[in-house]
Amino acid sequence: MAEELIPADSDEAAAAAGAEEEEQPIKQRKNGLYPGVSDELAENMTSGWADTELRDLEPIAQAAHTADRRAALSARFPGERLVIPSGNLKTRSNDTEYAFRASTEYAYLTGDQSEDGVLVLEPQGGGHRATVYLLPRSDRENGEFWLSGQGELWVGRRHSLAEAEQLLGIPAQDVRELPEKLREATGPVRVVRGHDAAIEAALTDKVTAERDEELRVNLSEARAVKDAFEIGELQKACDSTARGFEDVVKVLDKAEATSERYIEGTFFLRARVEGNDVGYGSICAAGPHATTLHWVRNDGPVRSGDLLLLDAGVETHTLYTADVTRTLPINGRYSELQRTIYDAVYDAQEAGIAAVKPGAKYRDFHDAAQRVLTERLVEWGLVEGPVERVLELGLQRRWTLHGTGHMLGMDVHDCAAARTEAYVDGTLEPGMCLTVEPGLYFQADDLTVPEEYRGIGVRIEDDILVTEDGNRNLSAALPRRADEVEAWMAALKQG
Repeated sequence: MAEELIPADSDEAAAAAGAEEEEQPIKQRKNGLYPGVSDELAENMTSGWADTELRDLEPIAQAAHTADRRAALSARFPGERLVIPSGNLKTRSNDTEYAFRASTEYAYLTGDQSEDGVLVLEPQGGGHRATVYLLPRSDRENGEFWLSGQGELWVGRRHSLAEAEQLLGIPAQDVRELPEKLREATGPVRVVRGHDAAIEAALTDKVTAERDEELRVNLSEARAVKDAFEIGELQKACDSTARGFEDVVKVLDKAEATSERYIEGTFFLRARVEGNDVGYGSICAAGPHATTLHWVRNDGPVRSGDLLLLDAGVETHTLYTADVTRTLPINGRYSELQRTIYDAVYDAQEAGIAAVKPGAKYRDFHDAAQRVLTERLVEWGLVEGPVERVLELGLQRRWTLHGTGHMLGMDVHDCAAARTEAYVDGTLEPGMCLTVEPGLYFQADDLTVPEEYRGIGVRIEDDILVTEDGNRNLSAALPRRADEVEAWMAALKQG
């Protein structure tokens, strides 16, 4: 990985400044160049570049939808200035950064994914005027283009402000001027916190945590019902995810020769080829690791005769993610006990999916799935019945562990800031998308179950869209029934 010639804040830059100040201070200061650069090189680097401005660009696919979302937000907070940042790069190590992912709130309202961007809705008349503040193209006159670590010569071209306006359908201005504008602003202001410290600092005396939280909650609840564009993106994510699971089945022999990392890398390749990334850290849990809910180390062995719990999702280029789980027999065939446990989870998921429909309570699908799992645990003699007693005391939770699902969208656990009454105590509506993912987990050291159960974990998860007349399984391309899973795996391995 190449290093910058003279980083702006380096000791070398400071030394160079002192050494050359007397010889060539005027032109360097005039051009705004970093110290230590000769006049000849500076002049050479500021000329001879073609005009690369893009013209007559088509708006992004979701532009009409983001405009509707901004209008709904405007109606909710009349007369108030609303500030929604995309966030900044975060350091991973020394002078390298993590891959940037724009804040969900910003991307939802703009469709843009630029770092350092800020959407501002300013009161105007009875509504708001939207402006997106972005970094303009790198300046080739002052040296930023090639000397700054974030200059375009180093990290690639970014859109000009004029290009951004065409793509997003929002007037664009230079974000470097925004902090001062915010400091001078009057009237009520709200900001989405946690993404841009400089923007928050400019608003320190103008905002309150309580009012800002109301803005965040509103944006979280607004995402509960998906529009047509979002549903299409979620379907696209599920389709890519299904292909990623097929990729994994085809290389299980190679995973057995290496580790769970081979599975993780295989799915990641599909996510990066067809989408933006994985929507969350893939869980590639083989054998007893399947009993650890968030096993993301993925460094364990993959053994024939064990189960593989693969929980993974592709995130689309527009940041909508799938979230799918299948529990697969590594050798292609479930053992008798594995099938018994798997069938119990499958039946629980069937009951949960059937409970997803308009007008149903959000908690209904969880309760339906938990009842089925509890019935099986009582039937197997693992917990003393009757079933109603077990459910009332929550005794099944030793082995079921988690809720049966969550909202899904731009965040894998979408709408997380929503109020309880609007989410888990709410009612399902057409356009909502959620996961249904019951599981049974028998820890390797659980002495309350027979030895043969220990180390077996099973989860089945699908992404379910609430429709006008019921629901649609967006991830139905992947088989779920045990016999269908075995036949699917056999066909893939033969192919």
